[in-house]
Amino acid sequence: MKRNINEHKITEGVIWKQLLLFFFPLLLGTFFQQLYNTVDAVIVGRFVGKEALAAVGGAAAMIVNLFVGFFTGVSAGATVTISQFYGGGGKKQVREAIHTAVAVSVVAGAVIMALGLIWAPAALEWMNTPPETMTDSVVYIRIYFCGMIGNLVYNMGAGILRAMGDSKRPLYFLIASCLVNIVLDIFFVIVLGMGVIGVALATILSQLFSAALVCIALSRLEEEIRMRFKEIRFHRWVVQRILSIGLPAGAQTLTYSLSNMIVQADVNYFGTSTVAAWTAYSKVDSVFWMVVSSFGVAVTTFVGQNYGAGLYGRVRSGVRQCLCMTVVTSLAITGMLLPGGKYLLSLFTKDQEVLAIGMGMIRFLAPFYITYVCVEIFSGALRGMGDALVPMLLSFGGICLLRSGWLLAVVPVWNNMKTVMFSYPLTWIVTSVLFILYYCIYVRRHKIV
Repeated sequence: MKRNINEHKITEGVIWKQLLLFFFPLLLGTFFQQLYNTVDAVIVGRFVGKEALAAVGGAAAMIVNLFVGFFTGVSAGATVTISQFYGGGGKKQVREAIHTAVAVSVVAGAVIMALGLIWAPAALEWMNTPPETMTDSVVYIRIYFCGMIGNLVYNMGAGILRAMGDSKRPLYFLIASCLVNIVLDIFFVIVLGMGVIGVALATILSQLFSAALVCIALSRLEEEIRMRFKEIRFHRWVVQRILSIGLPAGAQTLTYSLSNMIVQADVNYFGTSTVAAWTAYSKVDSVFWMVVSSFGVAVTTFVGQNYGAGLYGRVRSGVRQCLCMTVVTSLAITGMLLPGGKYLLSLFTKDQEVLAIGMGMIRFLAPFYITYVCVEIFSGALRGMGDALVPMLLSFGGICLLRSGWLLAVVPVWNNMKTVMFSYPLTWIVTSVLFILYYCIYVRRHKIV
């Protein structure tokens, strides 16, 4: 079935409605993407034990997020490129960008798979992974990286569809692959008793399924822009444009992952119960990150299409309205997690010590969620306008350097989990202030009114 190039444009209509219509499929999509690892954590935590839970969700998850997060940032270069030309009606440029983006995802997947297989065990040791979880962590991460090509092809393909305003089909594909993941988890872990190996196999097989679905969707776009496998190749101008935006965006995501890895290394010093609690908290905490990242992607696509069409008034208005909606939602999430967090944590473990530690984490960090909102919305808006370098530098300084400095200088003096956790609100507040100032300067300098 052909898809018309004007079918998903968001360059007209009521702005907040357009944002929400785009946001909700993104949110549900992000939810089902998170559900991959959440289901893994629930099943191993309930049916294997807290050591397996720590192995699947501790340092191993951080290393996976390091690589996948970097590529997701790089793929933002393709998303912005496609959304701008799609908004301006450039069919030839859209077609070449699609084929180049898919080629980038295949090559990047192969490279990341090789790097992960070779480097991951050493990284686990560097992150002070508890000895009792090391074997399972190495097995899990090596199997996971074998499926990296399918993972990246899906993420890139879904980003291409969203760049053209289609956030529904990526959602449908994720729901289908998530259901496959759940069935395979139950079969491999509960029925066959394969433990961590079964969880990893279920994940990569379901991701391969989602990659196949997104490739089929791209091959059925409108004739002028549809993907043809024989035309998948690198177009130099697209590669240059993707990298000019994507590398800074990838580096920005990398700063988050690296700083989180440093935090995880400090958390690992406090023992298996704390690592398991941090893993369970991270799954609960993902509710906020799903929402804020979905608003971030929505504003990037909205700004990209409207900026490409020269509708600067809609750009600024869209950013303001998206920021307001994200603030209200983050406050609502905090209000729900403070009284209800214990019920969510109990999904992952029955260990009372782990539950008590996890609730302490929620009470400490959830009230600060609102301080991060400006970072996500303004960086997404700036990327949509093609500016990725300065947001990367702001994130690197405000998130990675400041957080690393805190962990290296202050944590050894006051060596407890609250000191480790305070590195998050500290860096969120500082980086938000930097983004507010830079965004105001940018829109005035470029006369985006």
